[in-house]
Amino acid sequence: MRIITPRKKLVLFGAGKVGRSLIGALFSRSEYEVVFVDVDDTLVNALNEKRSYIVEIIAVQEKKIFVDNVRAVHGNDVEKVAFEIATADVVATAIGVNNLRYIYATLAKGLLKRRDMNRGSLDVIIFENLRNSSKIFRPGLRHHLPKDYPMESLVGLVETSTDKIVPTMSKNVTRDNPLTVIAEFFNLVYVDKTAFSGEIPLVESLIYTENLPAYFDRKFFTLNMGHALTAYLGYLTGLDTIFDAINDEYIKKAVESAMLESGRALIKEYPQEFNEDTHTEYIFNLIQRFSNPALHDTIFRVGRDITRKLSRNDRLIGPLLLSMKHGLVSPNITLGVAAGMLFRAKDENGELFHKDQHFAEETYPLGIDYILRQICGLNPSFPQEAQLIDNIKKAHTLLLKKFKR
Repeated sequence: MRIITPRKKLVLFGAGKVGRSLIGALFSRSEYEVVFVDVDDTLVNALNEKRSYIVEIIAVQEKKIFVDNVRAVHGNDVEKVAFEIATADVVATAIGVNNLRYIYATLAKGLLKRRDMNRGSLDVIIFENLRNSSKIFRPGLRHHLPKDYPMESLVGLVETSTDKIVPTMSKNVTRDNPLTVIAEFFNLVYVDKTAFSGEIPLVESLIYTENLPAYFDRKFFTLNMGHALTAYLGYLTGLDTIFDAINDEYIKKAVESAMLESGRALIKEYPQEFNEDTHTEYIFNLIQRFSNPALHDTIFRVGRDITRKLSRNDRLIGPLLLSMKHGLVSPNITLGVAAGMLFRAKDENGELFHKDQHFAEETYPLGIDYILRQICGLNPSFPQEAQLIDNIKKAHTLLLKKFKR
């Protein structure tokens, strides 16, 4: 495989915040036509009318990025979407893991049309926040293809680790211009170089690596873990935004310490990729990004969906298990697990995220031991995991006393 000058067309499933602010903007800047596929009538119509949109970068010096050479096809127009896929140079997804199942049949139809047109192989870059996303994608797509379709040679399923904070936009912004999207200045996407079936596109801010798991774990166990801990402690302290929380001395110290804890485990696990200096610099940059007041990022947005974020392989239990593997202790990450169980932040309408309401009303009353076993996936029969359980329970008790809950 060789990296080449970018070609002509990206078909991107998902015209949402991440799709527009990151993927569409990067590929457009690299001289691709970006064809969005979405089922939001307002977004599809606006993209086809304007053929451009603006990304407002919120930083010390704010700026606007003009993204052009874009259009859209409605996801329900299967024939048109299939034709776009058949004639694309690369396909990408940014629709959320739970929505991937809705595109498999259409993607399969496009791949079959592409084969009939003798267009060669096609790579699908999966910009979803999930480790091993191709293992979910592959059987879902295969189900809609004929048994004799040579998927392994004609389709590359390329995983990524995306490092980008895109906060919820105010209703005023979306009302004035539904295409405008607000995001931080930081763009960093690691891409699995080994998964491409064809030529690798050269796109700014896409970093190709042969060790994607290392960068996925760094992002998930440091950025996502630190972000969640900031939100959970911020809620307990009575704060509303990530900016306010990270500027609280107690919270900032706990978050920095937790990210150092995960860093020590990551360096042990991936010594060829990370070292103390590079991880310390990574943490410094994260704290600066969390401290961006212009993002107006809420405690609610960052912390919601407790059950998923407390699951075994996610951002809190995951680094705890990695630390355990290398004989390390992580008291501040442990604190984060306990704080997550007490998270009850509400949105601007005074409502809990629907899954968090279920957690608060149905799961939490079953007791912390139930949560640690059934939600966190920890097994008290294993001595090391039994110790983690004991540590989390102690942290939970301390938080109840500290915040009188």
